[in-house]
Amino acid sequence: MPKSDLQSKTLDELETMLKTFMKERMNLRFQKSMGQLEKASRFKVVRKEIARINTFLNLKRKKENA
Repeated sequence: MPKSDLQSKTLDELETMLKTFMKERMNLRFQKSMGQLEKASRFKVVRKEIARINTFLNLKRKKENA
């Protein structure tokens, strides 16, 4: 997801996106343990998206508190 899309989102939208990516990461872990994982590269993408969203969440929260 491009940086500009994340900057335009509100806190609530970012939090819901974070929850969906966390659920996807959990499902990927279950698929891996069951031996049903088809795209192992998806782990890397999901992990980076979670980090990106967390970064923007922290920035927005700091702006609100300042």
